[in-house]
Parts: sequence; structure tokens; C-alpha cells
Amino acid sequence: MFRTDLLQNKRILITGGGTGLGKGMAERFLELGATVHICGRREEVLEQTAAELSPKGTIHAIPCDVRSLDAVEAMIDSIWSEAPLDILVNNAAGNFIARTEELSARAFESVIGIVLMGALHCTMACGRRWLKSAHRGTVLSISTTYAPVGSAYVVPSAIAKAGVDALTRSLAVEWADRGIRMNAIAPGPIPTQGAFSRLLPRPELETFALDRNPLHRFGTIEEFANLAAFLISDGSGYINGEVIRMDGGEFLQGAGEFSNLGKSLTEEDWLALKPKKLGPSAKS
Repeated sequence: MFRTDLLQNKRILITGGGTGLGKGMAERFLELGATVHICGRREEVLEQTAAELSPKGTIHAIPCDVRSLDAVEAMIDSIWSEAPLDILVNNAAGNFIARTEELSARAFESVIGIVLMGALHCTMACGRRWLKSAHRGTVLSISTTYAPVGSAYVVPSAIAKAGVDALTRSLAVEWADRGIRMNAIAPGPIPTQGAFSRLLPRPELETFALDRNPLHRFGTIEEFANLAAFLISDGSGYINGEVIRMDGGEFLQGAGEFSNLGKSLTEEDWLALKPKKLGPSAKS
């Protein structure tokens, strides 16, 4: 779908880049010519990913806990000592299914710290450097489909992702005239090792999730990475401040008052509901 030099000479940082969607993006960006930095808390995982993907291009692994502003500043200083970044991908996340009343304050702090504060720390660290040097930059953050409306049983994540959406839209306006573009992707369910199994631990829950989706399938890491590549490329330069939903129509299906009738009504029900022919006086 893309030229192999689409991201040539682009220097990219992906937070949470050692596994899952972050790893998938790193692989795709390398294939398209970028130099990629990945960060995360687990050094061993980062090194394994870097070694696996190194045949595809130049990749650097940097251990960093994005919850710590000092750690983020040190990482960004280290990267900038060689050359400025061009693109930041705020992908680091944490989430789990739980009844909200059973969550401790630490549970909220952990998720909000990674998702919202991590995105804020990295965005500000890069943004201030870009603005000071008049260097053009692009930020892509990974949101979620329930950020605008909230969701039961993932309340810390819903709070944090809503903040990421607000950060994206706010800075898209404030920084655009100085060369910084902000966008986000809100993916529906995409199977990844670890995270996906924690959110859908039983096969019947996966079946339920599939039944809610008009395409009756999950998204793929490849589809997600292709969308991310487009949004960070110069070819999408007029897209700014958008949160692009990528979920096969799942959000729209849930939002429609009657969208689920197709799964519950029989042919006899549909015949009974079929409108009777209108008489002459009822026509308009």
C-alpha cells in the first residue's frame, strides 16, 4: 500500500514499543524507512524486540518508565544528543477489567500514570524542544473507542484515555501554526499477546465481542500499523486534531438504539413489523 521510503529519514519514538501494537508499529515503520526508538519498563523485552526487528532497519531500545518525568526527560535528552525526533507515538498503556468499587487508589494511579501522565510527559518533552528549535513534529497517541463516552469496568482507562483525547485536540489547535501536528487512533479490539487475554480471558467473551461487531471479526496489527504509518507520514499533513476510530463499526453498532435487532428478530418478527400499505389519505 505504501512506498518503501514513505518514512525515510524520519526519527520516531514509540512508547510501550516492546510488545503488542507498539511492536507492530515499530516493525512497519522500519519497513518504510524510519529510524525507530522504542521504550518501555522491561529492558529484556525491549532488547529482544530490537534484536528481532534489527534486520528491517535501525532500531534503538531505551528502558524508561514514562510515569516518571525525570526518566522521560533523560531519555529525550539522550535521543536529542544524536538528532531531534520527528515523530512521537504515545502508545504505552495499562488496563484491566475490574469492578470499580474494588479498585484501590494505587490502581487508578498506575493506569492514569502510564496512559495520561506518560503521554503528557513525552508530548511536553518533545513539544518544548520542537518549539524552541522551530523543528516540525508529529504526535500520534493511541486512544480507545470508549474514551468519549466512558465504559464500565475499565474506569481508570476511560478517564486516562479521555484525557489523552483532550490533550490531542487542545494542542492540535495551540501548536499547529508552529509546525506540530497532533492526532490519535481509537482502535477497537485487536488481538495482541498479553493485553488482549487479560481483557477477554474466556473464549465466550471473544465470541460476544465478535457478535457486537458488524464485520464479525477483530482488527489486525497490520491494519492498525498501516493506519498509524499514514497518519504520521507527510501525506496526511492536513489531518490535525482528529481521533480516528478503527473498529469495524463496533462503536456505531452499540450507539444505535435498534442496531442489535438483526441478531434477535426472526423472519416472522420482521414480517409482523413490515409497514402496511398506506391509504390515500395517509400519503404525503
